[in-house]
Amino acid sequence: MFITEGDSASGSITKSRNANTQAVFSLKGKPLNCYGLTKKVVYENEEFNLLQAALNIEDGLEDLRYNRVVIATDADVDGMHIRLLLITFFLQFFPELVREGHLYILQTPLFRVRNKKETHYCYSDEEKRAALLKLGVNAEITRFKGLGEISPEEFQHFIGEDIRLDPVMLNKDYTTEQLLAFYMGKNTPSRQDFIIQNLRIEPDVVEEEEIEELAEKATEKPKATV
Repeated sequence: MFITEGDSASGSITKSRNANTQAVFSLKGKPLNCYGLTKKVVYENEEFNLLQAALNIEDGLEDLRYNRVVIATDADVDGMHIRLLLITFFLQFFPELVREGHLYILQTPLFRVRNKKETHYCYSDEEKRAALLKLGVNAEITRFKGLGEISPEEFQHFIGEDIRLDPVMLNKDYTTEQLLAFYMGKNTPSRQDFIIQNLRIEPDVVEEEEIEELAEKATEKPKATV
């Protein structure tokens, strides 16, 4: 089952999914940060209650309806936040779903690089550079900032046989309580240090210097061999 954010994202997945084996649960907005709350919130929060019912996990995993629960959010700050809030929900109230390997993150392309003859879908900057080297620096580059920007015709390739899923796994060195307290608890100095040390800057466009470098590589003549 794919958990998506909003009707725009769920629209493409719903139209391109295999209705016999794939379901879609569309969130109405950002879910509640449930860290530190009791399970009573699951029944009082309409969205969490519906999600629990859709998965059929209120009394355990014996009757879990879907073997893979897949979080499918946009590749932006809001999407990452929603992903984190959903993982918190499952770890807080249904940790066995994670421990037994049922929770995944859907990876979708960040870029589409194409010319009149070929189209390449790229999941990283490295794949984008490789596509530009092959198609030329004048190829059209599209940055997918939201799942709703991907057409159903394209989306069917990303949730079919070539689907890319990252399993959500727990580090055995830490308990669930320790993980939730560190990442979702009070804003402690140790967490601030962790964030600062792990910051990454990911530009949305290909920089001019990078384009020039790629152009030079593409036009380099191979050295003659003796």
